[in-house]
Amino acid sequence: MKVGRVTLSDRASAGIYADLSGPEIERVFRAAWTGPCEFVTRLLPDERERIAEALRALCDEERCALVITTGGTGPMPRDVTPEATRAVLEKELPGFGEAMRMHSFAKVPTAILSRATAGIRGRTLILNLPGNPRAIGECLPPLVPAIREALRHLEEPA
Repeated sequence: MKVGRVTLSDRASAGIYADLSGPEIERVFRAAWTGPCEFVTRLLPDERERIAEALRALCDEERCALVITTGGTGPMPRDVTPEATRAVLEKELPGFGEAMRMHSFAKVPTAILSRATAGIRGRTLILNLPGNPRAIGECLPPLVPAIREALRHLEEPA
């Protein structure tokens, strides 16, 4: 399965610090997923149009079954990942973001500030994750059954 992995960070994309969240997605996803997967990676600044362009390319050109983003889901002015994601979605699946917020809120009360969402473009599931590597490890594994089911539905003939 081809998986797009997009890290959104002004500082990491400028080389100010290393991208730790993107590799954490790969580590956590590979541990939770039973089948083989190939990652197609992008590292971008928090710029709405560039994010939307990358998501479209990963879905439409690279034909990724799943695209996972990390970063840009908070309340800061430069956090625009949910807006860029919604701009390319055909169907939103807000339950993914709701589940992450619910799961994380018990541990971190500020988790409700996350605006992460998910949805479908064509035959691709796009999922926004927080930018904190620890939060990725907490949020991604419980979502795997729903990811698997969504991908199964997207594989069925139209």
